[in-house]
Amino acid sequence: MAEPEPPVLGAEDRKPPANILLAGIVGSTAYGLQTASSDIDRLGCYAAPTAAFHGLHPPTGKAATWVSTKPDAVYHEAGKLASLLLKMNPTVTEILWLEEYETETALGRDLIAIRSSLLSARPTRDAYLGYATQQFKRIENRGDGSFDPDLRNRTAKHARHLRRLLYQGSALHQTGRLTVRLTPDEAADCRWFGERVEAGDLDIARYVLADAEADHDVADVVQRGVERFPAGVAGAPRVRGATSLPSPRGGRRPPETPAGPGHSRTGRSTPPLPRTGGRWRRRWTAAVPRGRAAPRPRRAAACAAGP
Repeated sequence: MAEPEPPVLGAEDRKPPANILLAGIVGSTAYGLQTASSDIDRLGCYAAPTAAFHGLHPPTGKAATWVSTKPDAVYHEAGKLASLLLKMNPTVTEILWLEEYETETALGRDLIAIRSSLLSARPTRDAYLGYATQQFKRIENRGDGSFDPDLRNRTAKHARHLRRLLYQGSALHQTGRLTVRLTPDEAADCRWFGERVEAGDLDIARYVLADAEADHDVADVVQRGVERFPAGVAGAPRVRGATSLPSPRGGRRPPETPAGPGHSRTGRSTPPLPRTGGRWRRRWTAAVPRGRAAPRPRRAAACAAGP
C-alpha cells in the first residue's frame, strides 16, 4: 500500500499541529542570506498523542510531516525528526542549533541538550557534501539560463545555498558544532559565488566543491589518526585538539583543526602534523611522526602500558 502524502495546507489552514516541542525560523533568514523577496521559513517538531500510534494509520513516514505553503512551515513528529537527525539531514539538523526559537518547551530543551550525541562523522560528510554535489549537478544540467530570468534567479539562489552547505558541513565535520548563521564574510562570499555561477562560471563551483572535499578528507585523516593512536599511547601524534565528531565506528573524537587564516571557522585546510627533528610536515595521509613506524592497533594496549 502506498504511503499517504503529508498534508499540504494553504492560507485557510494555518494552524500548526498541537503539542509543538520546538520551532524556529530557518532558511535564508536564519543563514543571513535573505533578500527583499525571501520568504520566512519555519521548522518545528511536535509530539503526536500516544493514541495516534494505536490505529491503522500511525503518524510515521510521510504522514508524520505537517507541511504548509502559506506560510511556509514544516513540522516533523518527534520520532521522524530523530530519524532524520541521525542521518544528518542538513535541512533538519539545524533545528537543534538555532540561536533563538519561537517555541521552546522543556522537552525541546532536552532535545537541544543531546544534540552533540546525534552527530556522526560519515553521515555528516555524506549528507552535506553529497547534497551540495547534487545541487551542483542540477545547476550544471540546467545551463546558464541566458534566456530565462527566473531560471537565472533560481540558479543564483541554489548556488548561494550550495556554498553555504559547504561552509557549514566542513565546520561541522571538523569541530562538531553547527553554526547556522553565517559570518558576514561567509554571507558575502555566498552572494558573490551565486552571482558567478548565475553568470555561467561553473569552474568556480567545481573548485569550491573540490576544496570542501579536501577539508572533509583532512577531518577523516585526523579521525583515523586519533583512532589509531589513542590518547596516552606511545607514538601518538601531538595535535592541539578540542572536540569533533565521533567516528561511526565508535572511535575517539578527532581534534579540531587549529585556528588560522584561510577558513573563517575551521582554520587551515591542512592541519600541522607532529614535529620530528625540528620540522613540520604536511601530508594527506594519517598523522604519523616522521621516522617512526605506526604501532599496530593490537599493540596499543602494550604501548600504553610501557615496556
